[in-house]
Amino acid sequence: MSNDVHDNAARHRFELDLDGHTAFSTYRREGTLLTILHTEVPQELNGRGIGSKLVRGVLDIARAEGSKVKPLCPFVASYMDKHPEYADLRA
Repeated sequence: MSNDVHDNAARHRFELDLDGHTAFSTYRREGTLLTILHTEVPQELNGRGIGSKLVRGVLDIARAEGSKVKPLCPFVASYMDKHPEYADLRA
């Protein structure tokens, strides 16, 4: 499965572009620790599972990089709680 989520390092956020809108998760990096601070999905994309797709993409990127994730964002923390396949990434 391809990952449409990309890292906009200049803005310290992961982005998912869809239908002219951008959902994003802001982060802070400290070595191999990736702290997810906030996730936002534009109202126009609500109700379509875009937030979950974004977080799944972020976690897949973290895994590929060998990073651990500290989810300060409640949405990301909840997603990780509900998806035990990502439990190994939690810092």
